[in-house]
Amino acid sequence: MDARYNIYEPFTLSADLSHLNEDQRQMLRLLIQASEIMDELFWLQAYGESGPLLDAIEDPAQRRFAAINYGPWDRLDGDKPFVDGVAGKPAGARFYPEDMSKQEFEAWEQPAKDGLYSLVRRNEDGALTLVAYSEAYADQLQAAAALLREAAGLAEIESFAAYLRLRADAIETDNYQPSDMAWMDMKDNEVELVIGAIENYEDGLYSYRAAYESYVLIKDLAWSERLARFSKYLPELQQGLPVPEAYKAEMPGSNADLGAYDAIYYAGHSNAGAKTIAINLPNDEQVQLAKGTRRLQLKNAMQAKFDKILIPITAELIAEDQRQHVTFDAFFSNTMFHEVAHGLGIKNTLDGQGTVRKALKEHSSALEEGKADILGLYMVQQLREKGEIDEGVLMDNYVTFLAGIFRSVRFGASSAHGRANMVRFNFFEAAGAFSRDAETGHYRVNVAEFEDAVQDLSGRILMLQGDGDYEGVDTLMAELGSIGPALQADLDRLATAGIPVDVVFEQGAAVVGL
Repeated sequence: MDARYNIYEPFTLSADLSHLNEDQRQMLRLLIQASEIMDELFWLQAYGESGPLLDAIEDPAQRRFAAINYGPWDRLDGDKPFVDGVAGKPAGARFYPEDMSKQEFEAWEQPAKDGLYSLVRRNEDGALTLVAYSEAYADQLQAAAALLREAAGLAEIESFAAYLRLRADAIETDNYQPSDMAWMDMKDNEVELVIGAIENYEDGLYSYRAAYESYVLIKDLAWSERLARFSKYLPELQQGLPVPEAYKAEMPGSNADLGAYDAIYYAGHSNAGAKTIAINLPNDEQVQLAKGTRRLQLKNAMQAKFDKILIPITAELIAEDQRQHVTFDAFFSNTMFHEVAHGLGIKNTLDGQGTVRKALKEHSSALEEGKADILGLYMVQQLREKGEIDEGVLMDNYVTFLAGIFRSVRFGASSAHGRANMVRFNFFEAAGAFSRDAETGHYRVNVAEFEDAVQDLSGRILMLQGDGDYEGVDTLMAELGSIGPALQADLDRLATAGIPVDVVFEQGAAVVGL
């Protein structure tokens, strides 16, 4: 395990705060304090109290690795335990009783059992019961809400102050939709906060329950201005999807927002294991249909992964004559349009039975990430044809996309992004989208087959989602969602070369000079 403990490369999260006045700087301190509470709550959801675990680990490298993973399980190696005496990670983390079976849960006649913001527990009689987050974590949530309200009093932009107050209410009551709507209407704030119970990935049993996280961000005004023009094309791109009309009848909201940010603090789910480099929110399907989503590109974190991970992977695995096509601009645009593509496709199944997320259960997150990856590339193709993207050439996006598969597939089977990349690698390999030189072990993009594979996989995923076809997705994951021997040997080459799998942040108020 000694080598495994070094798979994360340190990176300092920093941003230029020189333009902020003292009220804004104090506001940032408060937002970081509220984020630290989200960090504590995520520990409780993922493992339990952090102190007893970390205090009991004598090896400093192992203790640091446990802190990065928010528990004794390696998030980038299928959640394997790395601390002696620890059993495997429960699929449902701490959202459900460990002794609860799927059969018991599915037989439970409780209409709210698939809620985002409740824990499943046992009552005194041993029967299943629900406990709202706002009740289970009341003390911590009230403290976080108080910090947000204090921060709102220091905010110079009224729309941001209103959002902070509504988000404080949401955290205390588990009613997030009003604050999500308010968040969608913000345009002028340079300081940004994403906080609360948000993503479903930690619930590996059903992908129902949301985990706590936070990001504190500073907007890059120049880069954001470059991105703003793309949102208007969403309805047109939706209509061009390679599926029958019924699967693209939902029209994405036109109030979508694209922006570039420097992150100064990650907390909770966003900070666990592999680090997020872009955000597409809100997840609420009703908000998405009414207003679209906001896509936040975390430029400094993205640059760290490009420099420290993607470029070394390119030198090891990509054909020498195609390496010049791996560029930061292509990495940025592929990542950005991945997030934009979450807003395309279909959110509710065609049979009227509810959302795609609920129909596909534990597979929903991996399939959604796979959809966003492949439709993001489709969007790049279409926008280049329109002349809206003119940096570099399309081949840059293709080869950078291929190199990115090797980066993300290393996140492993316990990650929705990792599983999505396994499926895509195996699908593309079968389609001849790339070839591998047996002598050098280098990969190259085959353009015609690559473009066919993009269209074919896009259609397959969109129809599986629209049909709410759980069995079909289960089969897809079983057939294509694993790493074969040849790919594993190439990934082992990356490990032998000492290329990190991801980054770990050095962050906090003191780090950014607050």
